[in-house]
Amino acid sequence: MQLTGRAGVSEFRERIRWMAFVAVVGVSLLAARMFFVQIMRGEKYRREAEENILRMISIPSTRGIVRDTRGRVIAANRPAYNVYVVPRWITRRMDQVFPKLAEYLGLSRDERDRMEARIRSIDGRRRDQYMLVRADIDRETLAILDTHKDELAGVSVIATPLRTYPFGTLAAHAIGYINEVSAEDLEAHPGEGYRAGDRIGRMGIERAWESILRGRRGWVRVDRDHRGLILSSREEIQRFGADRRQDPVPGRDLVLTLDMELMRATERAFAQRAYPSGAAAVVEVRTGRVLALYSRPALDPNEMTMGVSLPRLRELSNPRGTRPLVDRAIYEMYPPGSTFKPITAVAALNAGVIDPGEQIRCIGYITRGNRRFRCAHGHVHNQVNLESALIQSCNVYFFTAGEAATMNRIHRAALDFGLGRRTGIGINSEAGGFIPTVEWYNRVWGNFRRGYTLNTAIGQQNTRTTVLQLALAYAALANGGTLYVPQLIQRVTAPDGSTLQEFPPTVRRRIDVNEGHLALIDRALRGVVADPRGTAHLVDMPEVSLAGKTGTAQVSRTLREGEDARLAADHAWFAGFAPADNPEIAIVVLVEHGGSGGSEAAPVAAQVVRDYFTRVRPGVPIESVQRANARGQRDRARQQRARVAPHRRH
Repeated sequence: MQLTGRAGVSEFRERIRWMAFVAVVGVSLLAARMFFVQIMRGEKYRREAEENILRMISIPSTRGIVRDTRGRVIAANRPAYNVYVVPRWITRRMDQVFPKLAEYLGLSRDERDRMEARIRSIDGRRRDQYMLVRADIDRETLAILDTHKDELAGVSVIATPLRTYPFGTLAAHAIGYINEVSAEDLEAHPGEGYRAGDRIGRMGIERAWESILRGRRGWVRVDRDHRGLILSSREEIQRFGADRRQDPVPGRDLVLTLDMELMRATERAFAQRAYPSGAAAVVEVRTGRVLALYSRPALDPNEMTMGVSLPRLRELSNPRGTRPLVDRAIYEMYPPGSTFKPITAVAALNAGVIDPGEQIRCIGYITRGNRRFRCAHGHVHNQVNLESALIQSCNVYFFTAGEAATMNRIHRAALDFGLGRRTGIGINSEAGGFIPTVEWYNRVWGNFRRGYTLNTAIGQQNTRTTVLQLALAYAALANGGTLYVPQLIQRVTAPDGSTLQEFPPTVRRRIDVNEGHLALIDRALRGVVADPRGTAHLVDMPEVSLAGKTGTAQVSRTLREGEDARLAADHAWFAGFAPADNPEIAIVVLVEHGGSGGSEAAPVAAQVVRDYFTRVRPGVPIESVQRANARGQRDRARQQRARVAPHRRH
């Protein structure tokens, strides 16, 4: 059958309509898909596209600076340049890139093999992430890598701040250090923004004030090419908008009460006598501010921040070694020896069981049961009252006074002065000390004997205090009975120096003690140094008057084979305050296994006090120092006239 012309045209038109319909449907579907992709899911695909050419890099925040009371920088930051690789990119050209990287970094054959094995061992998504291969490269290596950066596909050098401690080991336990977070840290601080590679405070102020010092990290998205190399220049990065960059927030700064010049003087006093271990604390009598907190030997926070090897860590932690990780000023507890006698005197005077003017006869020992309790070194003091007993450190007098006062009264008096309890300084693991009671002996030792009271009265046996506790107790003796909370932080400041928060002195307790009794003890403590009979008369000096008490604490220790015999020697103490007539500072010095407090610890304390008032103390020297300086000038003038006079006679 043949179609007519009209029928053919009609069929052609029908086909055109179907073709147009198909075209319209196709274009509509394409438009709908384009609308869905570009409008409905456009943001998602834009981000995916950006991720292909952009890499987010964290910008570390700058940790807050720590300064001493005079503005000296104790803990700061310096730029460190770290080398990172992207494992996926570098392994694609391992034979060409890695040998050059190893050469530029100056790797040994063993180091090269370990680094290559580590890079190849990375798998999964971590192959596209930056991996640190060398930290804190020197300037010469940085210049070499920058010169040859086009040859090093997948290698980047990123600047990060590194913590540094200009004073090294000085005040290291108080300041502390930081190092890299561990898996345990990340579990312990969920939601606080810590990541692998971050650093966290490990000791001292760095740990206790971590949240203040840390700051908040920022980030930047930078361009990279197909090799993983960063293309954005530093100038371009600085111009990135809010969607490409978030600036880090620096940590806040701290101003401490510590005076690093006084710390230097303390270090010098110990070093001149070559004492291997000991501790010292200096506090302001009327504020409780800690001016010096010294522990010897000390770790180097710069070494700890960079990370120490396992053998080195074992060496530092060896209990038979010098134990530089131990803070002897606030963590270690010691029997205070005769420095405890003023506390026994307060307990006996408050109880009214002794007459301070009444004399007793010291024949060198006292007998209780079948045991003799002796004065130190077999001294016989003859007739002594409270004042002369403190001056000469007569054990027999304090055996008698302590027995009359009873152990539990001594315990309460010691607690009043802050002994046997943590001071609340707020850093490290502070020890509480221990002052025994009758009940404790009954419970732990099975029964109480009156000889225990005699030992407690002279600060021996189970009586334990820390160096800082004793310094605060002597500050309370000097200021009329006010016990302060020790203060290490003066204020928190912004990076521009403005004060954000200031911390005033905090009173812990007003001690209920008779002013007349304190005056009597104060007079006796002056005599310990000024009186020729005093156990510290050796350190009497014209520059500044010093009051205090020596102590020789017995050490009960059986030496192991190979141990130094010195470790069985007594601990040497001096606790006191200066100037004696108007106290400003209290000082306690402990020389571990030093022997006699009068001949070993007292000279260290005297040198520190002398340096403080003649070289360190802010403002003009005190009147007694001015008088001593004037005398020195007159003596020099006389010597000069004596040298000139013979020439004139000729």
